[in-house]
Amino acid sequence: MAVLGERPVTGERGRVQVAGWRVSVIGAARSGRAVARLLKAEGATVFVSDRDAAAAGAAEGLAREGIDAEFGGHSGRVQEADLLVVSPGVPSDAPVLRSAAAAGRRVVSELEVASWFWEGDILAVTGTNGKTTTTALLGRMLTDAGITARVGGNIGTAFSELVLEGDRRATAVLEVSSFQLDHCETFRPRVAALLNITPDHLDRYGGVFDQYVASKARILMHQDAGDAVVYGADDATVRAVVARSARPSVLRLAFTSGEAVEEGAYLREGVLMHRLQEKEQPVIDADAISIPGTHNLYNAMAASLAARCVGVSPARIRATLRNFKGVEHRLEFVRELGGVRFINDSKATNVDAVRYALGSFSGPIVLLLGGRDKGNDYSVLGQPVRERVRAIVAIGESAAKVREAFGGIVPVEVAMTMEEAVERSRRQARPGDVVLLSPACASFDWFRNYEHRGEVFKAIVQSLEPAP
Repeated sequence: MAVLGERPVTGERGRVQVAGWRVSVIGAARSGRAVARLLKAEGATVFVSDRDAAAAGAAEGLAREGIDAEFGGHSGRVQEADLLVVSPGVPSDAPVLRSAAAAGRRVVSELEVASWFWEGDILAVTGTNGKTTTTALLGRMLTDAGITARVGGNIGTAFSELVLEGDRRATAVLEVSSFQLDHCETFRPRVAALLNITPDHLDRYGGVFDQYVASKARILMHQDAGDAVVYGADDATVRAVVARSARPSVLRLAFTSGEAVEEGAYLREGVLMHRLQEKEQPVIDADAISIPGTHNLYNAMAASLAARCVGVSPARIRATLRNFKGVEHRLEFVRELGGVRFINDSKATNVDAVRYALGSFSGPIVLLLGGRDKGNDYSVLGQPVRERVRAIVAIGESAAKVREAFGGIVPVEVAMTMEEAVERSRRQARPGDVVLLSPACASFDWFRNYEHRGEVFKAIVQSLEPAP
Protein backbone atom coordinates (compact mmCIF):
# COMPACT_ATOMS: atom_id res chain seq x y z
CA MET A 1 0.00 0.00 0.00
CA ALA A 2 1.37 3.40 -0.98
CA VAL A 3 1.98 5.93 1.77
CA LEU A 4 0.92 8.67 -0.64
CA GLY A 5 -2.53 8.60 -2.16
CA GLU A 6 -3.53 10.23 -5.40
CA ARG A 7 -2.17 13.72 -5.83
CA PRO A 8 -4.89 16.30 -6.43
CA VAL A 9 -5.35 16.92 -10.13
CA THR A 10 -3.81 20.28 -11.00
CA GLY A 11 -3.27 20.09 -14.74
CA GLU A 12 0.45 20.64 -14.28
CA ARG A 13 1.85 18.02 -16.68
CA GLY A 14 2.09 19.09 -20.29
CA ARG A 15 1.16 22.60 -19.22
CA VAL A 16 3.75 24.43 -21.34
CA GLN A 17 3.40 24.76 -25.11
CA VAL A 18 6.70 25.84 -26.70
CA ALA A 19 5.71 25.63 -30.36
CA GLY A 20 6.86 28.79 -32.11
CA TRP A 21 9.23 29.84 -29.31
CA ARG A 22 12.78 30.88 -30.06
CA VAL A 23 15.03 29.14 -27.54
CA SER A 24 18.77 29.45 -26.98
CA VAL A 25 20.41 26.52 -25.19
CA ILE A 26 23.63 27.48 -23.39
CA GLY A 27 26.04 24.55 -23.24
CA ALA A 28 26.33 21.68 -25.71
CA ALA A 29 27.21 18.85 -23.35
CA ARG A 30 24.94 15.84 -22.84
CA SER A 31 21.98 17.60 -21.19
CA GLY A 32 22.22 20.63 -23.47
CA ARG A 33 22.02 18.54 -26.61
CA ALA A 34 19.16 16.48 -25.15
CA VAL A 35 17.03 19.49 -24.22
CA ALA A 36 17.71 21.04 -27.64
CA ARG A 37 16.33 17.91 -29.32
CA LEU A 38 13.33 17.86 -26.97
CA LEU A 39 12.45 21.50 -27.60
CA LYS A 40 12.76 21.06 -31.35
CA ALA A 41 10.51 17.99 -31.19
CA GLU A 42 7.95 20.13 -29.35
CA GLY A 43 7.97 22.77 -32.07
CA ALA A 44 10.48 25.38 -30.85
CA THR A 45 13.17 27.01 -32.98
CA VAL A 46 16.38 26.08 -31.16
CA PHE A 47 19.89 27.54 -31.23
CA VAL A 48 22.71 25.95 -29.23
CA SER A 49 25.73 27.97 -28.10
CA ASP A 50 28.85 26.75 -26.30
CA ARG A 51 31.87 28.86 -25.34
CA ASP A 52 34.19 25.88 -25.85
CA ALA A 53 35.23 24.14 -29.02
CA ALA A 54 32.88 21.40 -30.19
CA ALA A 55 33.38 18.06 -28.51
CA ALA A 56 33.73 15.09 -30.82
CA GLY A 57 30.49 14.53 -32.69
CA ALA A 58 28.54 17.32 -30.96
CA ALA A 59 28.30 19.70 -33.93
CA GLU A 60 27.58 16.88 -36.37
CA GLY A 61 24.89 15.40 -34.13
CA LEU A 62 23.08 18.72 -33.79
CA ALA A 63 23.33 19.36 -37.52
CA ARG A 64 21.75 15.98 -38.24
CA GLU A 65 18.85 17.03 -36.01
CA GLY A 66 18.48 20.28 -37.93
CA ILE A 67 19.55 22.37 -34.92
CA ASP A 68 21.74 25.43 -35.47
CA ALA A 69 24.77 25.69 -33.18
CA GLU A 70 27.89 27.71 -32.54
CA PHE A 71 31.06 26.79 -30.67
CA GLY A 72 34.04 28.72 -29.31
CA GLY A 73 32.01 31.64 -27.92
CA HIS A 74 28.57 33.18 -27.57
CA SER A 75 27.39 35.50 -30.33
CA GLY A 76 24.64 38.08 -30.13
CA ARG A 77 22.22 35.56 -31.62
CA VAL A 78 21.96 33.92 -28.17
CA GLN A 79 20.01 36.89 -26.89
CA GLU A 80 17.53 36.82 -29.79
CA ALA A 81 15.35 34.36 -27.91
CA ASP A 82 12.15 34.08 -25.89
CA LEU A 83 13.85 31.67 -23.49
CA LEU A 84 17.38 30.66 -22.51
CA VAL A 85 17.96 27.12 -21.23
CA VAL A 86 21.16 26.63 -19.26
CA SER A 87 23.10 23.39 -18.88
CA PRO A 88 24.23 22.54 -15.32
CA GLY A 89 27.90 22.97 -16.25
CA VAL A 90 27.40 26.68 -17.00
CA PRO A 91 27.86 28.93 -13.93
CA SER A 92 24.95 31.21 -13.08
CA ASP A 93 27.28 34.21 -13.17
CA ALA A 94 28.56 33.48 -16.70
CA PRO A 95 28.57 36.70 -18.77
CA VAL A 96 26.07 35.31 -21.26
CA LEU A 97 23.58 34.70 -18.43
CA ARG A 98 24.28 38.06 -16.80
CA SER A 99 23.50 39.72 -20.13
CA ALA A 100 20.25 37.78 -20.39
CA ALA A 101 19.24 38.76 -16.86
CA ALA A 102 20.05 42.41 -17.51
CA ALA A 103 17.78 42.31 -20.55
CA GLY A 104 14.98 40.68 -18.56
CA ARG A 105 15.13 37.41 -20.45
CA ARG A 106 13.83 34.22 -18.88
CA VAL A 107 16.48 31.62 -17.99
CA VAL A 108 15.59 28.07 -16.91
CA SER A 109 17.43 24.79 -16.44
CA GLU A 110 17.26 21.63 -18.53
CA LEU A 111 15.62 19.90 -15.55
CA GLU A 112 12.84 22.50 -15.52
CA VAL A 113 12.14 22.15 -19.24
CA ALA A 114 12.04 18.35 -19.16
CA SER A 115 9.59 18.43 -16.25
CA TRP A 116 7.11 20.36 -18.41
CA PHE A 117 6.61 17.30 -20.60
CA TRP A 118 6.77 14.44 -18.07
CA GLU A 119 3.34 13.06 -17.16
CA GLY A 120 4.23 10.49 -14.50
CA ASP A 121 5.45 10.87 -10.94
CA ILE A 122 8.88 12.37 -10.30
CA LEU A 123 11.00 11.08 -7.41
CA ALA A 124 13.99 13.40 -7.02
CA VAL A 125 17.08 12.85 -4.89
CA THR A 126 19.51 15.58 -3.88
CA GLY A 127 22.17 16.16 -1.23
CA THR A 128 25.89 16.65 -1.12
CA ASN A 129 26.76 12.96 -0.87
CA GLY A 130 24.96 9.72 -1.61
CA LYS A 131 22.77 11.04 -4.46
CA THR A 132 23.93 8.57 -7.07
CA THR A 133 23.76 5.48 -4.89
CA THR A 134 20.36 6.44 -3.47
CA THR A 135 18.94 7.22 -6.91
CA ALA A 136 20.20 3.98 -8.44
CA LEU A 137 19.00 1.97 -5.43
CA LEU A 138 15.55 3.59 -5.51
CA GLY A 139 15.24 2.89 -9.22
CA ARG A 140 16.10 -0.77 -8.60
CA MET A 141 13.54 -1.01 -5.79
CA LEU A 142 10.80 0.24 -8.07
CA THR A 143 11.84 -1.95 -10.99
CA ASP A 144 12.15 -5.03 -8.79
CA ALA A 145 8.61 -4.33 -7.54
CA GLY A 146 7.23 -4.21 -11.09
CA ILE A 147 6.85 -0.43 -11.29
CA THR A 148 7.81 1.09 -14.64
CA ALA A 149 10.61 3.48 -13.69
CA ARG A 150 13.25 5.44 -15.59
CA VAL A 151 16.44 6.56 -13.84
CA GLY A 152 18.35 9.65 -14.91
CA GLY A 153 18.96 13.34 -14.29
CA ASN A 154 22.44 14.03 -12.97
CA ILE A 155 23.14 10.29 -13.20
CA GLY A 156 23.60 8.68 -16.59
CA THR A 157 20.77 9.93 -18.80
CA ALA A 158 19.58 13.53 -18.93
CA PHE A 159 15.93 14.01 -17.95
CA SER A 160 15.22 15.46 -21.41
CA GLU A 161 16.56 12.26 -22.94
CA LEU A 162 14.17 10.21 -20.80
CA VAL A 163 11.30 12.35 -22.06
CA LEU A 164 12.36 11.74 -25.65
CA GLU A 165 13.06 8.05 -25.26
CA GLY A 166 10.08 6.46 -23.65
CA ASP A 167 6.87 6.37 -21.70
CA ARG A 168 6.26 9.81 -20.26
CA ARG A 169 3.77 8.30 -17.84
CA ALA A 170 6.43 6.17 -16.13
CA THR A 171 7.92 7.09 -12.76
CA ALA A 172 11.04 9.22 -13.16
CA VAL A 173 13.73 8.63 -10.55
CA LEU A 174 16.15 11.53 -10.80
CA GLU A 175 19.43 12.52 -9.23
CA VAL A 176 19.24 16.30 -8.97
CA SER A 177 22.18 18.64 -8.41
CA SER A 178 22.20 22.14 -6.97
CA PHE A 179 23.20 23.46 -10.41
CA GLN A 180 20.07 21.95 -11.97
CA LEU A 181 17.87 23.39 -9.23
CA ASP A 182 19.30 26.90 -9.54
CA HIS A 183 17.16 27.78 -12.54
CA CYS A 184 14.00 25.82 -11.77
CA GLU A 185 10.71 27.71 -11.69
CA THR A 186 7.98 25.07 -11.31
CA PHE A 187 9.79 21.73 -10.82
CA ARG A 188 7.67 19.69 -8.39
CA PRO A 189 8.72 16.17 -7.40
CA ARG A 190 6.10 13.84 -5.93
CA VAL A 191 8.80 12.69 -3.52
CA ALA A 192 11.88 14.80 -2.75
CA ALA A 193 14.76 13.13 -0.90
CA LEU A 194 17.13 15.58 0.78
CA LEU A 195 19.97 13.44 2.11
CA ASN A 196 22.56 15.80 3.60
CA ILE A 197 24.14 19.20 3.02
CA THR A 198 27.82 19.86 3.64
CA PRO A 199 30.16 22.41 2.01
CA ASP A 200 30.69 21.65 -1.69
CA HIS A 201 30.88 23.55 -4.96
CA LEU A 202 31.58 26.73 -3.05
CA ASP A 203 33.58 27.97 -6.04
CA ARG A 204 30.21 28.19 -7.86
CA TYR A 205 28.52 30.00 -4.95
CA GLY A 206 31.00 32.75 -4.21
CA GLY A 207 32.42 30.81 -1.28
CA VAL A 208 29.10 31.27 0.59
CA PHE A 209 27.71 28.05 2.09
CA ASP A 210 24.25 29.56 2.63
CA GLN A 211 23.89 30.12 -1.10
CA TYR A 212 24.63 26.47 -1.76
CA VAL A 213 22.09 25.50 0.93
CA ALA A 214 19.48 27.74 -0.68
CA SER A 215 19.99 25.97 -4.00
CA LYS A 216 19.40 22.58 -2.41
CA ALA A 217 16.27 23.88 -0.68
CA ARG A 218 14.71 24.68 -4.06
CA ILE A 219 13.78 21.01 -4.45
CA LEU A 220 10.99 21.69 -1.92
CA MET A 221 9.83 24.98 -3.38
CA HIS A 222 6.75 23.77 -5.24
CA GLN A 223 5.76 20.67 -3.29
CA ASP A 224 2.28 20.71 -1.79
CA ALA A 225 -0.55 18.40 -0.74
CA GLY A 226 -0.02 14.86 -2.01
CA ASP A 227 3.80 15.18 -1.96
CA ALA A 228 6.44 13.96 0.49
CA VAL A 229 9.92 14.96 1.59
CA VAL A 230 12.33 12.28 2.82
CA TYR A 231 15.14 13.89 4.78
CA GLY A 232 18.25 13.16 6.81
CA ALA A 233 17.27 14.11 10.35
CA ASP A 234 20.82 13.65 11.67
CA ASP A 235 21.97 16.62 9.55
CA ALA A 236 21.22 19.91 11.31
CA THR A 237 21.33 21.90 8.07
CA VAL A 238 18.83 19.56 6.42
CA ARG A 239 16.51 19.75 9.43
CA ALA A 240 16.59 23.54 9.24
CA VAL A 241 15.88 23.54 5.50
CA VAL A 242 12.88 21.24 5.89
CA ALA A 243 11.55 23.23 8.85
CA ARG A 244 11.54 26.51 6.97
CA SER A 245 10.99 25.40 3.35
CA ALA A 246 8.58 22.44 3.35
CA ARG A 247 4.91 23.42 3.31
CA PRO A 248 2.76 22.09 6.19
CA SER A 249 0.72 20.07 3.66
CA VAL A 250 3.78 18.03 2.61
CA LEU A 251 4.32 14.67 4.30
CA ARG A 252 7.64 14.69 6.21
CA LEU A 253 9.50 11.39 6.54
CA ALA A 254 12.74 11.53 8.51
CA PHE A 255 15.55 8.98 8.56
CA THR A 256 18.04 8.67 11.40
CA SER A 257 20.55 6.30 12.96
CA GLY A 258 18.71 6.81 16.26
CA GLU A 259 15.08 6.21 17.19
CA ALA A 260 13.74 9.77 17.56
CA VAL A 261 11.38 9.82 14.58
CA GLU A 262 7.62 10.27 14.42
CA GLU A 263 7.36 9.00 10.86
CA GLY A 264 10.18 7.61 8.78
CA ALA A 265 13.10 5.21 9.15
CA TYR A 266 15.47 4.50 12.02
CA LEU A 267 17.73 1.86 13.52
CA ARG A 268 16.72 -0.32 16.45
CA GLU A 269 19.08 -3.01 17.77
CA GLY A 270 20.71 -3.35 14.37
CA VAL A 271 17.45 -3.49 12.40
CA LEU A 272 16.30 -0.89 9.87
CA MET A 273 12.76 0.00 10.91
CA HIS A 274 9.94 1.98 9.31
CA ARG A 275 7.23 3.86 11.16
CA LEU A 276 4.56 4.96 8.71
CA GLN A 277 0.91 5.83 9.23
CA GLU A 278 1.31 4.89 12.91
CA LYS A 279 2.48 1.39 11.99
CA GLU A 280 5.96 0.14 12.90
CA GLN A 281 7.60 -2.50 10.69
CA PRO A 282 11.06 -4.10 10.57
CA VAL A 283 12.58 -3.93 7.07
CA ILE A 284 16.00 -5.61 7.19
CA ASP A 285 18.94 -6.30 9.48
CA ALA A 286 21.48 -3.58 8.77
CA ASP A 287 24.21 -6.21 8.40
CA ALA A 288 22.25 -7.86 5.58
CA ILE A 289 22.35 -4.74 3.36
CA SER A 290 24.66 -5.61 0.48
CA ILE A 291 26.42 -2.22 0.29
CA PRO A 292 28.51 -1.55 3.41
CA GLY A 293 29.09 1.53 5.54
CA THR A 294 27.11 3.97 7.65
CA HIS A 295 26.60 6.25 4.66
CA ASN A 296 25.00 3.41 2.71
CA LEU A 297 22.71 2.66 5.66
CA TYR A 298 21.46 6.24 5.32
CA ASN A 299 21.11 5.78 1.55
CA ALA A 300 19.11 2.59 2.13
CA MET A 301 16.81 4.39 4.58
CA ALA A 302 16.17 7.23 2.15
CA ALA A 303 15.55 4.98 -0.85
CA SER A 304 13.30 2.63 1.12
CA LEU A 305 11.12 5.47 2.42
CA ALA A 306 10.77 6.96 -1.06
CA ALA A 307 9.84 3.52 -2.40
CA ARG A 308 7.22 3.03 0.33
CA CYS A 309 5.64 6.34 -0.72
CA VAL A 310 4.75 4.87 -4.11
CA GLY A 311 3.66 1.44 -2.96
CA VAL A 312 6.72 -0.82 -2.70
CA SER A 313 6.33 -3.33 0.14
CA PRO A 314 8.92 -3.94 2.88
CA ALA A 315 9.42 -7.49 1.53
CA ARG A 316 10.31 -6.19 -1.94
CA ILE A 317 12.60 -3.53 -0.42
CA ARG A 318 14.32 -6.20 1.66
CA ALA A 319 15.04 -8.32 -1.41
CA THR A 320 16.59 -5.41 -3.29
CA LEU A 321 18.73 -4.33 -0.35
CA ARG A 322 20.16 -7.84 -0.09
CA ASN A 323 21.21 -7.89 -3.76
CA PHE A 324 22.04 -4.34 -4.85
CA LYS A 325 25.74 -4.10 -5.76
CA GLY A 326 26.28 -0.35 -5.69
CA VAL A 327 27.27 2.03 -8.49
CA GLU A 328 30.38 2.50 -10.55
CA HIS A 329 33.00 4.96 -9.23
CA ARG A 330 31.53 4.92 -5.71
CA LEU A 331 33.57 2.69 -3.38
CA GLU A 332 33.92 0.30 -6.31
CA PHE A 333 36.16 -2.71 -5.78
CA VAL A 334 38.64 -2.92 -8.66
CA ARG A 335 41.15 -5.63 -7.82
CA GLU A 336 43.12 -7.35 -5.09
CA LEU A 337 46.82 -7.72 -5.79
CA GLY A 338 49.42 -8.98 -3.34
CA GLY A 339 46.91 -8.77 -0.50
CA VAL A 340 46.12 -5.09 -1.27
CA ARG A 341 42.61 -4.07 -2.31
CA PHE A 342 42.27 -1.25 -4.86
CA ILE A 343 39.07 0.82 -4.54
CA ASN A 344 37.74 3.37 -7.03
CA ASP A 345 35.84 6.19 -5.30
CA SER A 346 36.36 8.78 -8.03
CA LYS A 347 32.87 10.17 -7.44
CA ALA A 348 34.01 11.45 -4.02
CA THR A 349 34.48 15.07 -5.10
CA ASN A 350 34.23 16.72 -1.67
CA VAL A 351 35.79 16.20 1.74
CA ASP A 352 32.64 14.83 3.35
CA ALA A 353 32.45 12.04 0.77
CA VAL A 354 36.07 11.16 1.58
CA ARG A 355 35.27 11.12 5.30
CA TYR A 356 32.52 8.58 4.64
CA ALA A 357 34.85 6.53 2.46
CA LEU A 358 37.58 6.41 5.11
CA GLY A 359 35.04 5.07 7.59
CA SER A 360 34.11 2.19 5.29
CA PHE A 361 37.30 0.15 5.71
CA SER A 362 38.85 -1.49 8.74
CA GLY A 363 42.41 -1.88 7.43
CA PRO A 364 45.03 0.84 6.85
CA ILE A 365 44.48 3.03 3.79
CA VAL A 366 46.81 4.55 1.21
CA LEU A 367 44.78 7.50 -0.05
CA LEU A 368 44.98 9.14 -3.48
CA LEU A 369 43.75 12.69 -2.82
CA GLY A 370 43.54 15.84 -4.93
CA GLY A 371 42.45 17.36 -8.22
CA ARG A 372 40.78 20.67 -8.98
CA ASP A 373 40.01 22.15 -5.58
CA LYS A 374 36.52 23.58 -4.96
CA GLY A 375 37.34 25.55 -1.83
CA ASN A 376 37.89 22.48 0.33
CA ASP A 377 38.53 22.71 4.06
CA TYR A 378 40.71 19.65 4.66
CA SER A 379 40.80 20.15 8.42
CA VAL A 380 37.66 18.02 8.83
CA LEU A 381 39.66 15.05 7.53
CA GLY A 382 42.47 15.47 10.07
CA GLN A 383 41.19 12.97 12.62
CA PRO A 384 40.07 10.21 10.23
CA VAL A 385 43.34 10.50 8.32
CA ARG A 386 45.28 10.24 11.56
CA GLU A 387 43.28 7.16 12.59
CA ARG A 388 42.95 5.28 9.30
CA VAL A 389 45.46 6.42 6.68
CA ARG A 390 48.96 5.02 6.29
CA ALA A 391 50.07 7.46 3.58
CA ILE A 392 48.68 9.94 1.05
CA VAL A 393 49.59 10.33 -2.60
CA ALA A 394 48.65 13.87 -3.65
CA ILE A 395 47.49 14.37 -7.23
CA GLY A 396 46.35 17.15 -9.53
CA GLU A 397 46.28 20.92 -9.16
CA SER A 398 45.65 20.78 -5.42
CA ALA A 399 48.64 18.54 -4.62
CA ALA A 400 50.51 21.30 -2.80
CA LYS A 401 47.46 22.16 -0.70
CA VAL A 402 47.00 18.48 0.17
CA ARG A 403 50.63 18.15 1.20
CA GLU A 404 50.40 21.26 3.35
CA ALA A 405 47.22 20.01 5.03
CA PHE A 406 48.41 16.49 5.85
CA GLY A 407 52.20 16.51 5.71
CA GLY A 408 52.41 16.80 9.48
CA ILE A 409 50.03 13.89 10.04
CA VAL A 410 51.06 11.12 7.63
CA PRO A 411 53.68 10.70 4.88
CA VAL A 412 52.59 12.58 1.74
CA GLU A 413 54.06 12.01 -1.72
CA VAL A 414 53.21 14.00 -4.85
CA ALA A 415 52.51 12.30 -8.19
CA MET A 416 52.42 14.09 -11.53
CA THR A 417 50.25 11.51 -13.34
CA MET A 418 47.69 8.88 -12.37
CA GLU A 419 50.14 6.18 -13.43
CA GLU A 420 52.72 7.57 -11.03
CA ALA A 421 50.09 7.88 -8.30
CA VAL A 422 49.12 4.22 -8.59
CA GLU A 423 52.75 3.11 -8.56
CA ARG A 424 53.56 5.24 -5.51
CA SER A 425 50.49 4.02 -3.64
CA ARG A 426 51.35 0.41 -4.44
CA ARG A 427 54.84 0.84 -3.00
CA GLN A 428 53.40 2.38 0.18
CA ALA A 429 50.74 -0.30 0.71
CA ARG A 430 51.22 -3.55 2.64
CA PRO A 431 49.18 -6.76 2.56
CA GLY A 432 45.82 -6.10 4.19
CA ASP A 433 45.83 -2.42 3.18
CA VAL A 434 43.42 -0.58 0.89
CA VAL A 435 44.56 1.73 -1.91
CA LEU A 436 41.70 4.21 -2.17
CA LEU A 437 41.17 6.77 -4.92
CA SER A 438 38.88 9.22 -3.11
CA PRO A 439 40.02 12.62 -4.38
CA ALA A 440 37.77 15.19 -2.60
CA CYS A 441 38.16 17.33 -5.72
CA ALA A 442 36.78 17.85 -9.19
CA SER A 443 38.50 16.01 -12.01
CA PHE A 444 38.81 18.69 -14.67
CA ASP A 445 42.52 19.35 -14.23
CA TRP A 446 43.59 15.97 -15.63
CA PHE A 447 40.35 14.37 -16.85
CA ARG A 448 37.08 15.05 -18.69
CA ASN A 449 34.96 14.14 -15.64
CA TYR A 450 35.01 11.93 -12.57
CA GLU A 451 33.96 8.91 -14.67
CA HIS A 452 37.00 9.35 -16.91
CA ARG A 453 39.24 9.66 -13.84
CA GLY A 454 37.81 6.43 -12.41
CA GLU A 455 38.14 4.57 -15.69
CA VAL A 456 41.80 5.59 -16.04
CA PHE A 457 42.51 4.53 -12.46
CA LYS A 458 40.84 1.15 -12.99
CA ALA A 459 42.67 0.53 -16.26
CA ILE A 460 46.03 1.25 -14.64
CA VAL A 461 45.27 -0.97 -11.66
CA GLN A 462 44.14 -3.83 -13.90
CA SER A 463 47.38 -3.55 -15.90
CA LEU A 464 49.61 -3.97 -12.83
CA GLU A 465 51.78 -7.10 -12.82
CA PRO A 466 52.09 -9.18 -9.65
CA ALA A 467 55.29 -8.60 -7.70
CA PRO A 468 58.04 -11.15 -8.55
